[in-house]
Amino acid sequence: MNNITEKGKQASVDGFAHEHIAVGLLMKKYQNVSLVDLPLSPYDIIIAFQNSDGEEDIIKCQVKTATKSVKFTGGTRGGIDRQYISGVKEYIQSTKTSDVVIGVTPITEHSFDLYFVPTVLIGYLGQKSISINRIRGLKNNYEILEHCKDKAYVLEKCREYGII
Repeated sequence: MNNITEKGKQASVDGFAHEHIAVGLLMKKYQNVSLVDLPLSPYDIIIAFQNSDGEEDIIKCQVKTATKSVKFTGGTRGGIDRQYISGVKEYIQSTKTSDVVIGVTPITEHSFDLYFVPTVLIGYLGQKSISINRIRGLKNNYEILEHCKDKAYVLEKCREYGII
């Protein structure tokens, strides 16, 4: 295999591995977490947890590998299978497709940071990606994850963190 094919294959493996890593880390905190086994779904993970009102809440999460930035697009193929042409067109994650995009960033070979980017923020920003340097306040921020559907809370916190 040539170098481009090897890079594509590794990117594909990393993507699947990062989904499992995110599930494992989230499961340690929330217990009731699962990978979604629906190949056409715009999200990868479901978290079911008890919110501050004592009611069950469900969060739909899309996982992205994030080395320098977190991408918000879906509907295209990457990795080794990038020539695959599906009937799905590229889209930007929104509140209609998921609740949060989780950027998985490798720190070392065996440790990772999770950047929780709510789709309400993605809609507000109106862009296809964001630098992880700009969203440091969202790194491992489980409060943002738990309040990701609350637009007023998310925007207030993101102003506080200097993201917007």
